[in-house]
Amino acid sequence: MTSNNSTAFEPLIARVDAMGKSRPADRISVRDHVVAVEIGAFQAERDVTQRVSFSVVVEVAPSAGAETDDVDDILSYDTITEAIATELAAERLNLLETLAERIADRILREPQPLRVFIRIEKLDRGPGKLGVEIMRDRTAAQTLDAAEIPAPLIVHLGNAAIASPWLGGFLDRCAADPRAVVLMVGAGEVPAPQTGEPRSQRWIDLLAMEQNACLLSARDARLKVVATRTELDWGMKNAQLSIWAPTKMVMDAVEGPEALTDRAMTGWLVRELGASGTRFIDTANGLEDPL
Repeated sequence: MTSNNSTAFEPLIARVDAMGKSRPADRISVRDHVVAVEIGAFQAERDVTQRVSFSVVVEVAPSAGAETDDVDDILSYDTITEAIATELAAERLNLLETLAERIADRILREPQPLRVFIRIEKLDRGPGKLGVEIMRDRTAAQTLDAAEIPAPLIVHLGNAAIASPWLGGFLDRCAADPRAVVLMVGAGEVPAPQTGEPRSQRWIDLLAMEQNACLLSARDARLKVVATRTELDWGMKNAQLSIWAPTKMVMDAVEGPEALTDRAMTGWLVRELGASGTRFIDTANGLEDPL
């Protein structure tokens, strides 16, 4: 962030000062905000929480807040802590780098911020603090507003529909539909192995659905198997026929589906994507019904 190495391990505000301008902008800061989080790429970090410290400094555009004494005229501290809480609640992440980027992006969607500095540190992973530090400005963090992502129609295809010779015509109709269409499937005809251990069984059952999604994608070159929310959003914005591969989103979810039944999984994805509607097509004849 700066060529002045003497500030490398100083408090974040010292790093901000080292990058200061001749006339620095006003700043709002939250320092040493500690939250218990499940995060990390290693298996030893799954199903356990560790303390993570957040320090955030936001440079803001001039406002009338000091004169009006009105909280609505300033960037509230709550905006920063809510950005942290929202991104932690969205899904389980492996990397602090990803979390920092998402928090920065969320803060910079507000009208006042010009630049944001974020330092995130794991407090329990080793004998010292392990962390990342980023700086992002408004021009580097513009994102599509969530309102511009279309509300999709989610279509769950049963195995008889996947194997049907009429599948191609159905996909033609999906591609021509003005709504974004996201396809999803359950497990295939071959029973999944049984482990007797809930977590490993959940992985296996989700992977069985992904195998069936790959089988469906082989039926038509227009179909793309996608595993992340980012890929789903891109597909919905670009009229791609996406088949949802659920393992990553479900296993990383803070609050995943209670069960892995077709109805429970579909209902969960509807809530996650803000879908406009659903269709369950369990038979070959169902492919002829209106969308």
